[in-house]
Amino acid sequence: MNFIFRGDELLVREDGIELPDATVCEGLGVRVESMQTIWFGRDPHQRTTHIARDAEAPAGYAFRKLRALLSELGEHGPLAGRAFQIAEWVRTHRFCGVCATPMQQAGHELCLTCPSCGLHAYPRISPAMMVLIKRGDALLLARHARYAQARYTALAGFVEPGESIEDAVHREVEEEVGLKVRDLRYFGSQSWPFPHSLMIAFTAEYAGGDIRVQEDEIADAQWFGPGEPFPDIPMRESIAGRLVRANLPPGVRVD
Repeated sequence: MNFIFRGDELLVREDGIELPDATVCEGLGVRVESMQTIWFGRDPHQRTTHIARDAEAPAGYAFRKLRALLSELGEHGPLAGRAFQIAEWVRTHRFCGVCATPMQQAGHELCLTCPSCGLHAYPRISPAMMVLIKRGDALLLARHARYAQARYTALAGFVEPGESIEDAVHREVEEEVGLKVRDLRYFGSQSWPFPHSLMIAFTAEYAGGDIRVQEDEIADAQWFGPGEPFPDIPMRESIAGRLVRANLPPGVRVD
């Protein structure tokens, strides 16, 4: 399986989700044997790479946003996500961050090493918390300011140095919507390759405060309860979509 990315887009057949074969790759100037293997010591035929952002798709193929493809990829979605993260890691670690020497592949693990100063660079994973706040049967959902057409979803944010996941939940909730929460309960986690997050999701009970949005992060935040119109929420393939659907107020149905 050959995963070729152009930015956050994956090359697939125009009429489906078939990945390019070696001939198509070579037509783009990509030698399959030079692509990065997705695993160390496992299935060397699963490879990945990034190409230039101005590259054109070959006849019969198209570059499509990976985020939009996840629902179509089904069980192959996590593999495509890993391929993207590995390709992005290689793209952004061509040179040593200490001495600028070209990096080399380690021979015993998935790692890039500097032959000059010995720096080791592993694929980056950035932990992020997600929390769905409940007040009785109502849910707090927010629309993020960065995305004009964003759906309403649970709050989320990256964990900062020195924080626990729980610390990050309390800090992000207070920063983004001015609320206090209690009774955090772990829901689940998901690798989210945009670009290299690990989403760790919780539910929490409302403990006090009035909604006060952080305008540079949150466009709107509201309580949604039984009998009220419910907004569009994230797709089922995302942990945000599963988190909200698992905690819908009584009588509420969404697609």
